[in-house]
Amino acid sequence: MPERAPTSHWRIPLVREIAVILLIKLTLLLGIKAIWFSAPTVPKDGQQRIEAHLLGQASAPSSLPTEEKPR
Repeated sequence: MPERAPTSHWRIPLVREIAVILLIKLTLLLGIKAIWFSAPTVPKDGQQRIEAHLLGQASAPSSLPTEEKPR
């Protein structure tokens, strides 16, 4: 007499193991997201810096020299 197939997918051990592993991974990913990516960081004067970059407006000269000088 041939063996009957399981009536539920949850009776198959491989399906249960894969489901448990996926649940653990999902929990870890959500935990990592909550800890390290909780809120976006917004730079100071970010809107003005973006406008200056996109619209090509001249920005205020920085206090640091941009060219190297010979010694």
